[in-house]
Amino acid sequence: MALCVTRISLALLFVTLLFAASAAGQQGKSTETAPLIQPGAPGQKSKTVTVESAGTPYHGPTDADTSFMQGMIMHHSQAVEMVELLRTRGRSKELQALGDRISISQTDEIKYMKQWLEDRGKPTSMPMKHDMEGMDMKGMDMKGMDMSTPMMPGMLSPQQMKDLEAAKGAAFDHLFLTGMIQHHTGALTMVDELYNTPGAGQDSILFDFATDIDNTQRAEIRIMQAMLAKEKK
Repeated sequence: MALCVTRISLALLFVTLLFAASAAGQQGKSTETAPLIQPGAPGQKSKTVTVESAGTPYHGPTDADTSFMQGMIMHHSQAVEMVELLRTRGRSKELQALGDRISISQTDEIKYMKQWLEDRGKPTSMPMKHDMEGMDMKGMDMKGMDMSTPMMPGMLSPQQMKDLEAAKGAAFDHLFLTGMIQHHTGALTMVDELYNTPGAGQDSILFDFATDIDNTQRAEIRIMQAMLAKEKK
């Protein structure tokens, strides 16, 4: 009887060990083949990527991160300049209030972006592009910004800025709305380009900041589109 019990015990032990080994093998296999999820840009779904396409571990801001912040400083600076024109040329009180909100938030963000760059030993302006030398950038002084660098997506051209400066009243309000919608849409493009650049946007502070820009400017675009719709009534 004792021998029989021993054999049963050994059999149970063997089955237990076999099951444990099988489970460990499955767990290891699952870990090796587990998908990697890459967060999508604001408003977009996350996607599954392979280890090879996921990029390298984060070791500090990339050139794309730095260029994004430098370019967004220039981008925001023009929006602030547009609001300065709005204060003396616009007619709509509702638009004036929105303009003030845009100016305050983007002025604060300019200071934040400059500090982010300085903390990481990066210049706060983009390097001069030789192919932009000699371009007529009148009307886009933007308070000392180096306008020898290329304009960012959505920024108003020198002629658009001249037209805005020359307009008054309802005509100005219309040009401001269409121009700022164009301007904000360009900022969304910049955020999208950042997130679509391999290895970029991994800095958690920059990621949150860019996402906030995207969310805020999408909301403001909807507000301005509603204001344009009222003009047609």
